[in-house]
Amino acid sequence: MNTRWYKHPRTILLIIAATVTAFTLIAEIGFGLPEMWAIILYSIAIVVGGIYPARSAWVELRNGSPSINTLHIAAVIGAIYLGLWGEAAGLVVIFSLGELMESYASDKARNAIRALVELAPSEATVIRNGRQMRILTEQVEIRDIVLVRPGEKIPVDGVVTKGSTTVDQASITGESIPVSKQLGDEVFASTLNERGALEIEVTKLAQDTTLAQIIKLVEGAQMKKGKGQRFSEKFGAIYTPAMFVLAIIVAIVPPLFFGQPFDEWLYRALVVLVVSCSCGLVLSVPVAVVTGIGTAARSGVMVKGGIYIESAGSTQVVAFDKTGTLTVGKPSVTDLVTVSDLSNKQLLEIAGALEKQSEHPLADAIMEETLNKKITIPDVEEFDSLTGRGAKGKINGNNYYIGNPRLFNELKVNINKDHVMQIEKLQGQGKTVMLLGTANEVLGMIAVADRPKENAKQAIQSLKEAGVKKVVMLTGDNRLTGEAIGKELGVDEVRAELLPEDKINAVKELQKQYGQVAMVGDGVNDAPALAQADVGIAMGVQGTDVALETADIALMQDNLDQLVYTLKLSKKTVSKIDQNIAISLAIVAFLVVTALIGVMPLTLGLIINEGSALIIIANAMFLRRYQWKKEGIRTKNNASDIPLTNVE
Repeated sequence: MNTRWYKHPRTILLIIAATVTAFTLIAEIGFGLPEMWAIILYSIAIVVGGIYPARSAWVELRNGSPSINTLHIAAVIGAIYLGLWGEAAGLVVIFSLGELMESYASDKARNAIRALVELAPSEATVIRNGRQMRILTEQVEIRDIVLVRPGEKIPVDGVVTKGSTTVDQASITGESIPVSKQLGDEVFASTLNERGALEIEVTKLAQDTTLAQIIKLVEGAQMKKGKGQRFSEKFGAIYTPAMFVLAIIVAIVPPLFFGQPFDEWLYRALVVLVVSCSCGLVLSVPVAVVTGIGTAARSGVMVKGGIYIESAGSTQVVAFDKTGTLTVGKPSVTDLVTVSDLSNKQLLEIAGALEKQSEHPLADAIMEETLNKKITIPDVEEFDSLTGRGAKGKINGNNYYIGNPRLFNELKVNINKDHVMQIEKLQGQGKTVMLLGTANEVLGMIAVADRPKENAKQAIQSLKEAGVKKVVMLTGDNRLTGEAIGKELGVDEVRAELLPEDKINAVKELQKQYGQVAMVGDGVNDAPALAQADVGIAMGVQGTDVALETADIALMQDNLDQLVYTLKLSKKTVSKIDQNIAISLAIVAFLVVTALIGVMPLTLGLIINEGSALIIIANAMFLRRYQWKKEGIRTKNNASDIPLTNVE
């Protein structure tokens, strides 16, 4: 971590320079301090306060890239030439104060990183050879057993080997509701153990935990520059030399060609140099980007650089992977249809008994449904798995079959017209239909599907209200399933039966047609499409190393509301960047024009100039208010409940 702004030697030198300048000014005006002593004291202030700006200006000149520091030093030298020692000292103090404000703004914007670092406990209780010992977290080794008592923070990532509890995971995922943890569950460093004692087997060293990766990502994000930052740098490369040329023209042309007083026009040239040293212009982009990234990090959203927060803010199309992103990601029972004297309960009892020994994913859906409905499953005899078709077994002395329609066709069971219509209706909704019956008749149907997430429809609507022009679903599923899910959720377009390379081509087509495209997926299977998109967003990636590495933006919760928050915050950040640039350019234009016509005094111009930096900083800091409402995580009623505060 860098030295905090108030501990930096530059701050100490500024305090000395400001004190000497103020003392000299008071002594000169109030007590008639001799001019020679005043010059000596002002010189001390100039030297002490100008060490860092002069050093920076010298390096810039050597590298052939003059900047605002160079303009500043040139203005100070010009003021000294005109004998304006007090003004020269004032220039040094006020400009250095502006740089101090920049450091303070950056420090505040990076508080999220420091807060993350301070989350993890520095010590851990390890059980080795049957003995408990307290050691530094950095000394904990993989496969060590760590004891975490109630009320303590978990020091490392690991898996629960003993005990059960609830854990507050807000520091990693942003979710407010504590999560139940028991044998075999994964836990993360910095999260809070609330109730029971846990023994945890360490799976990652302290420097490799999910928290450590998040800190590295947020720190690295500040090095990746977006279009706004690149514009600022390109503009500065032209702007600074142009101001030098303008100042030289102002100082030389009127005296040389029009017989004007040299000192008067040199003074105007100095004012041009001073007011063109715009701290606000320098700060306009980076302070907004860093504040946006820090604000996102505190809400469980990891943005890997300014380029990605700007891209997300300009998104025209959002493309979703279906499975695990818009849907739960595992099949569940959606319909129970009896076509006999059996009740739904009896249908589930027989199906559960047959599927209890099956390893098919659809069997898991039926077993979960029996568990949810608290169904008592009878014993099954003579069980046999019929590969690719279903299963059979004897229950209470009767033989039963469960499987796809093909199985019952092979058994030559009569599937009447009404049954066929019901099957086709369910399949048309994107559901897989299993039949339950005997060798003579169909007794019932069970439909299974991957359900949409409960807030998916609302989130898609909220994206459209936030300015996204089109929402597209990309899936490898068959067209019937894809279109059924898409229609239910309200997406604008469904592209189905896609291989990974097809998803890349789909993203390319959307980019060509609409411009900026965001791709949302799990960060692993969708890696090619995530890479092709202008911004790749991975959802629910706590503990998933690959997803953290491949995505441009990583949402630590598997929650679509967090995606809506991310795009809204990104749009707000882009808006703040545009506002800051416009404000800075307007102030600079006003100051330069008034300097050229001779109505702007040197000191007042400098004060207004530095004041513009305060406006820019304050405007960017408003982004810190746009936090994701933790209590709004489970909102499901309407689009107005999107968990984002203060969004206009």
